[in-house]
Amino acid sequence: MTAIGADLRRGPFGEGERIQLTDPKGRLHTITLGAGKQFHTHRGYLAHDDLIGAPDGSTVKNTAGVEYLALRPLLSDYVMSMPRGAAVVYPKDAGQIVTMADVFPGAVVVEAGVGSGALSMSLLRAVGEEGRVHSFERRADFADIAMANARAFFGLDHPAWSVTIGDLVEELPEVVEPGTVDRVVLDMLAPWECLDVVADALAPGGVLICYVATATQLSKVAEAMRDKGAFTEPNAWESLVRGWHLEGLAVRPQHRMHGHTGFLITTRRLAPGVTPPLRKRRPGGGYDVEVDEVEAWSPEALGERIPSEKRVRRVRKTVTAGRVTTTVTESSPS
Repeated sequence: MTAIGADLRRGPFGEGERIQLTDPKGRLHTITLGAGKQFHTHRGYLAHDDLIGAPDGSTVKNTAGVEYLALRPLLSDYVMSMPRGAAVVYPKDAGQIVTMADVFPGAVVVEAGVGSGALSMSLLRAVGEEGRVHSFERRADFADIAMANARAFFGLDHPAWSVTIGDLVEELPEVVEPGTVDRVVLDMLAPWECLDVVADALAPGGVLICYVATATQLSKVAEAMRDKGAFTEPNAWESLVRGWHLEGLAVRPQHRMHGHTGFLITTRRLAPGVTPPLRKRRPGGGYDVEVDEVEAWSPEALGERIPSEKRVRRVRKTVTAGRVTTTVTESSPS
């Protein structure tokens, strides 16, 4: 039996596939192949028919003689160029989540929220067809975009994935039995509000990992984990990725890098009735300032970029109808 999506990763290019073109300056262009279509730039155009049926890793010249390298995008390439409503979890963080949360084949994973589906696809690859990913998203439009992106990548609706529209606190007890979830991934504004239902759902030893954008969120969720008394001492970190320029003797770090995108914090579920060992040193108290919680933890207050409703509607309409337009991204300048 062929694994889900494996047939789309092998063989010659086919009509309807998304491929990645790299020009002589290293600029990336992601296109969806269609019979009779053309890819235009200010320096000529090339026919999609010249690529349909060609093997992965081919080169093709446009009408002006400019040569492009054609490759199938890796998952890390795909999530950075796919249509998006909400911001995506960067590959550097998705890789950390899958590894540090020990997401294994056959695992039962709960994810909230879905965003544009970038992390969901990494989780689905990790659990395989025998596992299960239960995703929860408050916004139906974001969920539609995420499911369309995953469908385009895997070639079908992944059988291990279910998406529930609604609030995690209200919906999770209706979807899973207590103590049956292996891993929980929370990518939301206020993950501390979900710790009660997460603790009930996690099996003893199960991992909870949260992705938060700011140090204030990180501090608050860490203190909430400790106060809950059902989890081990949390660990937190961030990852920074800097590429290197490689050209002859000019081997040096690139001027631009993927810096701070978010913090990751992990903890594990203790067995029922077990209390965590007493810590030898207690840190300073958490945030006790009286603030309007609704206002304090809004996306705007935390500095997040909020997509306009018009843009989300346009992306949702495009991806659900299968009309993905050409997306152009550029490699980091060195």
